[in-house]
Amino acid sequence: MTTEEIILSHSHRGMDILKDYLPLRFVRRAARRINELPRGKVLITTGFYVDGHPETDGPAGTFVLASALRQIGFEPVIITDSVCSNLFADTGHATLFCENDFVPEEILNSVDPVSLISVERCGINTDGVYANMLGADISEHTAPVDRLFKTAMNAGIYTVGIGDGGNEIGMGNLRDVISCKLNISSCIVETSDLIIADVSNWGAYALCAELGILNGKKLLPEYKYIMSFMERMVDSGYIDGVTRQHTATEDGYPPEVSFQIINSLLEVQSHGTD
Repeated sequence: MTTEEIILSHSHRGMDILKDYLPLRFVRRAARRINELPRGKVLITTGFYVDGHPETDGPAGTFVLASALRQIGFEPVIITDSVCSNLFADTGHATLFCENDFVPEEILNSVDPVSLISVERCGINTDGVYANMLGADISEHTAPVDRLFKTAMNAGIYTVGIGDGGNEIGMGNLRDVISCKLNISSCIVETSDLIIADVSNWGAYALCAELGILNGKKLLPEYKYIMSFMERMVDSGYIDGVTRQHTATEDGYPPEVSFQIINSLLEVQSHGTD
């Protein structure tokens, strides 16, 4: 199986429909374009508000991806808002926190990134609000980090969006399809490349595996390493975005499904790096 097939093997939100509107190897395409960039800073954003808590999907993928990028010469800078508190404080990765009145140009000028990547970060939709999958307005709890991506795109900076529902940064690439086929108000924020997955974390893991293949390194870590970070999130108050429970799970999928997805990606990575 390809990395794309693996991360779309448990579709229940229509991502299997959207794949027909993307390049066949959309994860590999993004990995190749990232790998071709000059080594420098990469801004990675995550953090999704759910009923007073941040959700587990997004931060875990961001942590794994930031670590992978560091191993191949990039300098990751994680950017989020108060929803993620200080989760990344002791990970060794620089972290910026955005307030609602931040100026995109100031951040881009100060960081001077070679790329921006979003992992499960809500973007403004066709109704002009930030909304969750149920259509509830969460704008009050969502700093407009997506503005960075529009500014970056206008400046010719390479960007990637990773999402699993239609309301995340990057889904603007397929907004007409999403509005028609999935019957939700799509995010309108576009990115240079879009990675879709049944769980956004899985999309980030797949990107790590493809970068590992390109660089001859095993950049995607073992399941137990990822789970230790997930458990730390739960201890910090994070919840599963679907069940709303404080469990080390993603979008309602039981741990054995994540185990299978990660092991399948590890197998692909191993075959490509041997």
